[in-house]
Amino acid sequence: MKSVPKLIQRFVGILLLSSFLLLIANLVILAVIVSNQKPNGSPWITASEFAESIVQTDQGYTMPNDIVEQLRSNHIWAVYIDNETGECVWHSDNLPNTIPLNYSISDIANLTRGYIDGYPTFTGEGKNGLIVLGYPKESFWKHMWPSWDYKFIANLPKTFLITLAVNVFLMFIIYMIVNAKLLKSVKPIADGIQSLGNGKAVTLKEKGILSEISANINQTSEILQSQSSQLKKKETARANWIAGISHDIRTPLSTVMGYAGQLEDDIDLSDNERNKATAIRKQSERMRNLINDLNLASKLEYNMQPLMEKRENAIAIVRQVVVDFINTDLDNKHPIEWETDESISACFIYADKDLIKRAVSNLIQNCINHNENGCSIYVSVQCDEQNCIISVEDNGIGASHEQIEKLNHSPHYMVCDTNTTDQRHGLGLLIVKQVAASHHGTVTIEHSSHGGFAVRITLPLLQDVYHSDSKNGSICQ
Repeated sequence: MKSVPKLIQRFVGILLLSSFLLLIANLVILAVIVSNQKPNGSPWITASEFAESIVQTDQGYTMPNDIVEQLRSNHIWAVYIDNETGECVWHSDNLPNTIPLNYSISDIANLTRGYIDGYPTFTGEGKNGLIVLGYPKESFWKHMWPSWDYKFIANLPKTFLITLAVNVFLMFIIYMIVNAKLLKSVKPIADGIQSLGNGKAVTLKEKGILSEISANINQTSEILQSQSSQLKKKETARANWIAGISHDIRTPLSTVMGYAGQLEDDIDLSDNERNKATAIRKQSERMRNLINDLNLASKLEYNMQPLMEKRENAIAIVRQVVVDFINTDLDNKHPIEWETDESISACFIYADKDLIKRAVSNLIQNCINHNENGCSIYVSVQCDEQNCIISVEDNGIGASHEQIEKLNHSPHYMVCDTNTTDQRHGLGLLIVKQVAASHHGTVTIEHSSHGGFAVRITLPLLQDVYHSDSKNGSICQ
């Protein structure tokens, strides 16, 4: 079952894609958070800049007014500690009362890495002392004892990649465990849907996550099986009805044709009466042919016609049909021209000879029936490397482009004329198509190069008995 692996691949793809998108989203969020930090995001740099700006005058140490205003606006206090005495020689106006004014070496070491009275402090080196900036409480978080193992830092990229791979693997395992029941339920449902398409009965267990879908598939299967059974009964009844009607009509029809033939030959009757008898006989023959066509079409449609297939020469079969029609065309009203290349002596196919003859006969008779004023009929058999093509064309009245399209795509070829006395059933072309389909061939209806109507039957060749004629490139034996 190809659909289940594809479904699993889809789930895994969604998992990997979601993990990748989640990682990208986290990086974007981190970048946004970092970008939204306070403008004064580097207090050590600020402390160094402020230390450089403080100058010593005769009145003592002083700092530019813009720097002092910046300290006040950001709620930062500052003290300047003399290197030699450790005393505060300058401080900002907003210095809290709890901040000492004398510092020892240990005090300076502590405030450099930590806090003074809860204020995070940062230092910058001046010319004669050290400036200390005290930021508002809870504005920065300082690591007072930062120390890291060297190997840990050196192996950090590798550790990160290994951790990421383990996380992805664990996510995949968790995902597969969670969806195991779902995947287990999907496979029989997919198999059941495929079986429905093949017309098989389906019975799925109605349990699990997808039990409702399984129940619906079972109901659908029951409906389809019921419809299929009813359809088979109707088709069998239809075929039996056609066969029974055909059998029941033949006997009285033969009687009618027999008496009509006797009346037609009776010299004691007037010409008008004999013409009426001739019309009865011809219409009876037409009815007999219609019944035969209907019975054969029904058998071919329901695969009730046994095929007596064997190795046959298509050229010999078609030539025999042409000869039979030439012998019956006494008034030469529908002359037939044989256009098969004489260099091709044989064109072998695996076929039922009688059915192929019937198909070709139907095509020639179709040309005759639709051209009562006469026309020329052109018959040919051509062979290429794979197919045998039997063509029957005429130069008669032909058909419009719309009619050609309808005949090529219509399932039954039923034609209704306004003349109710001469309805054309179209079973002849239907039988041709059914015969071709039973031999794994096709039928193409098109305009003839001679100006009329053309039908081509394409049948597969027996490949093992042919070779290429090096002179004309045709396929021959």
